[in-house]
Amino acid sequence: MPPAVYAVPGIETNIYFDNLVLTINSANYVFDVDCPKGRNDAKRWRFIPSDKEIGSYTWELKVFNSENELVAKGSTKIIVSPSEAGKGKNISVLMIGDSLTNSTIYPAAVYDLMTKSGIALTMIGNNGGRGRKPGKIAHEGYGGWAWETFCTKWAEPKNDKDYRAKSRFLFLKNGKPELDFKAYVDKYAKGRNPDFVTIMLGTNDVFRCTEENIGAGLKKIMSFADTFIAEIQKHAPDTQIGLALTVPPASSQDAFGSNYKCSQTRWQFRRNQFKLVEVMLEKFGNGKIKNVSLIPAYAGIDCENNFPLRKEPVNSRDSQSVKRHSNGVHPAKSGYEQIADIFYSWLKYKLAEKK
Repeated sequence: MPPAVYAVPGIETNIYFDNLVLTINSANYVFDVDCPKGRNDAKRWRFIPSDKEIGSYTWELKVFNSENELVAKGSTKIIVSPSEAGKGKNISVLMIGDSLTNSTIYPAAVYDLMTKSGIALTMIGNNGGRGRKPGKIAHEGYGGWAWETFCTKWAEPKNDKDYRAKSRFLFLKNGKPELDFKAYVDKYAKGRNPDFVTIMLGTNDVFRCTEENIGAGLKKIMSFADTFIAEIQKHAPDTQIGLALTVPPASSQDAFGSNYKCSQTRWQFRRNQFKLVEVMLEKFGNGKIKNVSLIPAYAGIDCENNFPLRKEPVNSRDSQSVKRHSNGVHPAKSGYEQIADIFYSWLKYKLAEKK
């Protein structure tokens, strides 16, 4: 369970039960939510708060098996922040990530949500999506990148379209590339530290891990995360950093068959992603590092309905069409928009905190 789930009036907040547990088939269990707000559905808890429901609420979950035995339980807080939080302010945000950020769907949706709520939002970054020049929508999202990539990738671009050649956070010092967040801010943000930095990485970091090397892989990931976060905090100690907990994959192996043939299974990646979330909760949860908090992106995305689907024949002897998942790790537009709702709610919480 995340330390907190954030909500804003008028925005649907979801917690999908399958995303909280590591089981091949969560339909074999009963999920019993105890909370004064929202509703307990078969596969999720959902809540659209009103302006009269600002505040914090305890959310408890009990999981029962088919013998009615309690097999797991957990709790979190639902924190509803005012939609007016930050209204009239000028704030800046730097969004860092991999292909999920590079798609630019959730950054653009966050921009729309923030500006419609009366906030003047400046987005920092060298990428406007898939290498396009940044405009009002900007970020540092690059397909295939991981924590390590942002800390180490350095190569001369082959051409103008080679926008992934090197990390924008690396600068030459004495002939060697070094992380330098101050130099980044000077170059891309006119020397003003961002009010917020969000980082959504992890998918590429653990995608190819196995049961044999996942432990070593997680240690390596956290080492680069430590390095990168420390560099940001060294030069921007007052910047609020939000670490998005890595989202689960599409709910069906069909998506992995479509993308990766026989080279990866949904179950293995799901195990890897689940373990990464566990490590991040342990390391960064409950304010263990000043100005670093967790964005519970993994809990609030519908992995069954909000990932891409494609019509296909049932088989070569039956032309009847069925819909199958066609992308393992990249959501549909609706899934990205759920991620945007989660980021927006976290930003509103932080802006309400600053009052």
